[in-house]
Amino acid sequence: MTKKRNILVLLALSIAVLFADAQDFERLSERTIMGTARYVGMGGAMTAIGGDPSSVKDNPAGLGLYRRSEVMFTIDCTIDNVEQAENGVPATPYKRGMLPQASWVISFCDYMRDRGVVSNNIMFSYNRLMTYNRTIRARGNNGAALGPLLEETGVDLGFPYCTDPYNVINSLDLSESGYVGEYSFDWGMNISHRWYTGLGLRLQSFSFSSTGDYYEQFERKNADGHPFDIENETSLLLSGVNCNLAIGLIYRPVQWARIGFSLQTPSVGSIVTGSSGTISALTDSVRYSKAPDLAESSKNFHSPLRLSTGLAFQLKNRGMLSLQYDYLHPQKDAYAKDVHSLRAGIEVIPVERLYINAGYAYESTFSRNDAPFHIDPTLDRQDTYYQHLQSAQYASVGLGYRGHYFIVQAAYQYRWQKFDVYAHEQVTEPYHFSADTHRIVLTLAWHREWP
Repeated sequence: MTKKRNILVLLALSIAVLFADAQDFERLSERTIMGTARYVGMGGAMTAIGGDPSSVKDNPAGLGLYRRSEVMFTIDCTIDNVEQAENGVPATPYKRGMLPQASWVISFCDYMRDRGVVSNNIMFSYNRLMTYNRTIRARGNNGAALGPLLEETGVDLGFPYCTDPYNVINSLDLSESGYVGEYSFDWGMNISHRWYTGLGLRLQSFSFSSTGDYYEQFERKNADGHPFDIENETSLLLSGVNCNLAIGLIYRPVQWARIGFSLQTPSVGSIVTGSSGTISALTDSVRYSKAPDLAESSKNFHSPLRLSTGLAFQLKNRGMLSLQYDYLHPQKDAYAKDVHSLRAGIEVIPVERLYINAGYAYESTFSRNDAPFHIDPTLDRQDTYYQHLQSAQYASVGLGYRGHYFIVQAAYQYRWQKFDVYAHEQVTEPYHFSADTHRIVLTLAWHREWP
């Protein structure tokens, strides 16, 4: 802070976006295709295949296909690149490593039976459903200014600031981190090698944090010849737990085909929201203040209803082809729309115990482009920015070896998506971004195969 810069800081700014609850809902409901290397390599299209811990998180009936006990874990290395589509802002990579999956399957199987209940299996598992780690940097020109919006809304900052309708330079820097993790207990049954059914109890843990710095500069200058400006610095924390149920069914009408179906109920739980922020402005007077303490509030949170259907075809003894459709329904949320996902995967076994797989997935988005956004001076929420996600696409390949006592799998996934970020509700032209994700997955497992 220099002597030439006049600083005005707001102690307790009561700004909030009515869309904040909907944006929080979208953040915590978003999912990505991650898990075991086989699951990632197949593009997540395993609702009708089963026999894999990550497929069980989508369809618990897949647990019924196990005929052995198994311990499995996965290591994930991911690089995210977020780049603004204009103004020459370079991509901002974010690298991370994690353990997205760990499971223990206990199988009670009668290998001599072909009819009736062949097996009853249970599984304890952990699955990472979503990660939020990324950095967003944007620069713009001639955007709608924040000051007139505050004045129009009736927010009293307690000090003068620039109310010109347009700024000449603006920038937004966001840093996000967090995850959605799921702890599961699943049960699956095999009936006559034709019907497979399952039930799962899921506990989800949410953690999200972000810091934002939005800056505007104007043509007007003060007595010292420095341009007027305004800066909004914010902090946001979200945390909570949810619980839901999953039921599933896989039917094998003929030896070479399977039909899968699963339903995950909306979750029951709550999240705690913490937010704080300060505004500083360069004007012709000087005032000082401290940033306010973090303000917290608690609210109920219900994740969407999820339906999944799939078809799988066995290619004799040389592999499988799988197709899958997923549907997410956000229920009564007026700011989100239904999400549709199409997935396809193929697995080829060139020689015994060695398999190669590949997959593709397309997923629509929660975001509604016509959703209204408003600043409400009665709410204690200052993060005025919001984002519109566009559809996401995935392409992947994988390689695995299944031995008598161990399994080794590896996969690579490329994910690409575009999204827009609005600094505040008056902005008609958002910042445009493209996000590319490179994921390398390694899975190891120990089991005992029976004749």
